[in-house]
Amino acid sequence: MTPPDPAPVRSPGAARPPGPHRALLAGSVGNFIEWYEFGVYGYLATVIAARFFTPEGGSETEGLVRTYASFALAFFFRPVGAAVFGRLGDRVGRRPVLVLVICLMTGATTLIGALPTYASAGAAAPWLLTVLRVVQGLSAGGEFGGAVAVMTEFAPPGHRGRYGAWQSFTVSIGLLAGAGTTALLATVLTTEQLDGWGWRLPFLLTLPLGLGALWLRLHLDETPAFAASAVTKESETLRHPPARPPTGETVKAIALGVGRLTGWSAAGYTFLVVLPSYLQHTANVSFQQALLATVLANVGFAATILPSGELSDRIGRRPVMLAGALLVTVFALPLLNLVQDPGTPSYVKGALLLVAGAAVGLMAGPGPAMLAEMFPTTVRYTGLGLAYALSNAVFSGCAGLIITEAIQRTGDADIPAYYASAACTVSLAALLTLSGDAHQRSLR
Repeated sequence: MTPPDPAPVRSPGAARPPGPHRALLAGSVGNFIEWYEFGVYGYLATVIAARFFTPEGGSETEGLVRTYASFALAFFFRPVGAAVFGRLGDRVGRRPVLVLVICLMTGATTLIGALPTYASAGAAAPWLLTVLRVVQGLSAGGEFGGAVAVMTEFAPPGHRGRYGAWQSFTVSIGLLAGAGTTALLATVLTTEQLDGWGWRLPFLLTLPLGLGALWLRLHLDETPAFAASAVTKESETLRHPPARPPTGETVKAIALGVGRLTGWSAAGYTFLVVLPSYLQHTANVSFQQALLATVLANVGFAATILPSGELSDRIGRRPVMLAGALLVTVFALPLLNLVQDPGTPSYVKGALLLVAGAAVGLMAGPGPAMLAEMFPTTVRYTGLGLAYALSNAVFSGCAGLIITEAIQRTGDADIPAYYASAACTVSLAALLTLSGDAHQRSLR
């Protein structure tokens, strides 16, 4: 007879056990803030380049490359954060670590909105911005693993795909909120006002959002899976040292997870974040038009995430994610060419951007649950966090830098399509190794 799952461990001061839905909200809210900020930074890349990375006499392209280099640097600190905070989360619990990382993310993002620019602080300005980006990278690295662990470990049987998809959904909502906030400012403010002080507002808005997220997480209980693991570990310690998965097995799973996420990471940032600056520099569209294009791609992305996560609970993670990777591999180049073509009707361009975002959503919806199912509870926070952080560091954080540099050196405006297609080809190969019934098994 199988013993019942242990009741969640109550946290001090919690009014009542949160239940899966309240835990889902507490776990996902940090992702919203994280990706709202990363979206704002990407959408305002040209403004930030001028304010922080383009001293008098410097070229706009050079400043944009430096801005994306700072963008990439934050991503390269994500694996460090995933390793450090993941280890803590697997030892002391999901809740206290998620409280810590939301404090770090909120503080660093709010301070970016208060930084002096190059005009007033000189060479210190880009360095201060870079330091805060590093703090953001560390905290973001610790966010994903804990959030997905909370969502999937609280999920009812047979619903991990739907619950895990909320992580990706809050990413899309965060990016849309960033795009919407930036578009609103670009509409109501003059160019001089936006460049002078308006760019600060989206970053300062993070403070009240972060305080709300902190309140939710302070009232979050520990997950049943971690509580059961902690009880088992304490019991086993009395008889013999607790067994952990072999390091080689965990490293192999992390590497495989990176491969499975490569297409999601690269295509996601190519179509959902880098697109505004790319269109401004290669297709001569206005800032407002570029933001509208990004909003459409993000709407398509958001629309497919939850349905694809739920579908993966029924037919498996593999066929849904393979479909998304295959769509991007085959259609990225013709899609981009049509979007660039001045003769393509606007409604056709809008539909194409929706489809591009939807293809990425097919990978992003089942992705969190797929990762959670690859690791046992004792290393889940660390393992899935590192897999996600490494794939994002290489293929998302570097997307803007690689694409901008490659276009500058080659003059080929199709570079973004090649980049997304190549990354999704790697994911196709890695996803073929995914077991077709992994979604039906209990978490280890």
